[in-house]
Amino acid sequence: MTKALIIIDTQDSFFETDYWQESGFETFKSNLLSLIDSFKARNQPIVKILHSREDANNSPFNPKTGLVKPMAFLPQEFTKIFYKSVHNAFTDTGLATWLNRNGIETVVITGIRTEQCCETTARIAFDLGFKVEFVTDATLTFDMHCPVTNTHYLAKDIQARTNLVLAKRFASIHAHSDY
Repeated sequence: MTKALIIIDTQDSFFETDYWQESGFETFKSNLLSLIDSFKARNQPIVKILHSREDANNSPFNPKTGLVKPMAFLPQEFTKIFYKSVHNAFTDTGLATWLNRNGIETVVITGIRTEQCCETTARIAFDLGFKVEFVTDATLTFDMHCPVTNTHYLAKDIQARTNLVLAKRFASIHAHSDY
């Protein structure tokens, strides 16, 4: 069974958002780099997904800003790079075709934001027939405020909720140290 590490939206664009928080970033970096090293050592594919929105003129996700590039701590070489303009890494990228052509049955999901692009990608991957391993401690998200209920959610609580809704339904939940 071939696995591919999928690194979602770990890009400079986030540094320029109004919701960026340093909290948890150093741990995320360390865990993700450890996972990358593990995949490199086993010569398994590492796929980088970048979120790019040419139609979003005032957004740090617009490629004209120069921010749609991997964060500096990431290695410069990836097996494959895909650009997406939606929340999941499959709909508009050709990722599923590439994975199938390369005999990849299992995707290992990491990146930014846990509950948004990472979770959405995990759900779509499962629906497309891939086995999904979600490495929560190699994902990053930020505290959020819900204007509907006026409730503040900590990043750790959002990650716990993501684990709850994915586990034994769409993905198996892992830590970076499992690899």
